[in-house]
Amino acid sequence: MAGEITETGELYSPYVGLVYMFNLIVGTGALTMPKAFATAGWLVSLVLLVFLGFMSFVTTTFVMEAMAAANAQLRWKRMESHKEEEEDDSSSASDSDILIQDNYERAEKRPILSVQRRGTSNLFEITDRVEMGQMASMFFSKVGVNLFYFCIIIYLYGDLAIYAAAVPFSLMQVTCSASGNDSCGVEADTRYNDTDLCWGPIRRVDAYRIYLAVFTLLLGPFTFFDVQKTKYLQILTSLMRWIAFTIMIVLALVRIGHGQGEGHPPLADLSGVRNLFGVCVYSFMCQHSLPSLITPVSSKRHLTQLVFLDYVLILAFYSLLSFTAIFCFRGDSLLDMYTLNFARCDVVGLAAVRFFLGLFPVFTISTNFPIIAVTLRNNWKTLFHREGGTYPWVVDRVVFPTITLLPPVVVAFCTHDLESLVGITGAYAGTGIQYVIPAFLVYHCRKDTELAFGYGTVNKHRSPFRHTFWVGFVLLWAFSCFFFVTANIVLSETKL
Repeated sequence: MAGEITETGELYSPYVGLVYMFNLIVGTGALTMPKAFATAGWLVSLVLLVFLGFMSFVTTTFVMEAMAAANAQLRWKRMESHKEEEEDDSSSASDSDILIQDNYERAEKRPILSVQRRGTSNLFEITDRVEMGQMASMFFSKVGVNLFYFCIIIYLYGDLAIYAAAVPFSLMQVTCSASGNDSCGVEADTRYNDTDLCWGPIRRVDAYRIYLAVFTLLLGPFTFFDVQKTKYLQILTSLMRWIAFTIMIVLALVRIGHGQGEGHPPLADLSGVRNLFGVCVYSFMCQHSLPSLITPVSSKRHLTQLVFLDYVLILAFYSLLSFTAIFCFRGDSLLDMYTLNFARCDVVGLAAVRFFLGLFPVFTISTNFPIIAVTLRNNWKTLFHREGGTYPWVVDRVVFPTITLLPPVVVAFCTHDLESLVGITGAYAGTGIQYVIPAFLVYHCRKDTELAFGYGTVNKHRSPFRHTFWVGFVLLWAFSCFFFVTANIVLSETKL
């Protein structure tokens, strides 16, 4: 994500890519969705989930079209210069620095037919992994590039704050109890306050902050180094995630089937829409990682159809998870982190399963935190980088890691309201990444493609939503969301 052309990596089949994309999208946000569903009402939640899934699919096709356009311009640049015969050097910085200006000058001189004779359909093959930052530098102005990195950085800060709060919160919920000797975790009818005692004189909020300090001391140092060779660790966490999701869905269905379902969710409650919107946007987030997912796919002939199938499966999964949750548990008993509802003796009799589900976020999030932190640190470096310049050792190894780690830890220290953290991150930075950036990318890449290759040139990976109306609709929806969420927050605070 740090804005460059990177190695494509080992190729895999389209169906393996479908699985990878499914795993990327279905993450931490899914665990906060059941409570958001219960708060907003099942009908409103279902309609909004389907609509936001559709909007995410639209902007995903926008990003794929921009990736193809970026590949075409890089490939055409190499063909025209006759300086390189292999694609190994496609990651050189000079490609992007002079590309747009060079294309503008050549497009005025070269007839359209000469480009067509070279085979424009092959130009748009997605073979170079052009990251989002690189596409922004190719198609946006300097101001646009800075705004892009600002949006990415804010989103990653939100990600880290969610992770930094989720792990200590899960540990606190599992290990603390009102009586001090209850090993069953969270009770059905008990609503704990932060000031309740956890162990002896130590309050629950104190235990939370102790866990946060330990979490920061153990994982924070990774921010000062590079994280590599995480493939097998990610496979393990993905396996644990799907075991946990499957257990939760099966247990909820069993309880409902035995007539033990306690949930009676309302049809609609507009007061919960704000958080639901942010949670849903956050839960469909994948646009920033599409270059890493799409480029290694060996055959891209039916790429759009496969992505659409992925979104249908994800919608079905989110609906199954959330509906089983809201009909199994009362709305006021659903916790921010859904796994914690299964840390009850009356829900799960087997202690090993209770602790596995209760501590599941601890294992998975702890492996992702260093990766996200290093990504954020690298984006800070890219934002302030100047051509030919280098950072002093103190700035590179101390300042950037510190400004990466400190803000999310401070936010997590102040609050562990995961639903609000996910909602705000999704509603603001998530809206920028999922809607605004892809819309502007596809708009500018279409203009540049037409100027470079001539009017009527067809991008083989163009979005089915090719009319300019869709770009305007996405932007209108994004700005409406900004306004709605902000107005809702202001009104809520005014009532308080």
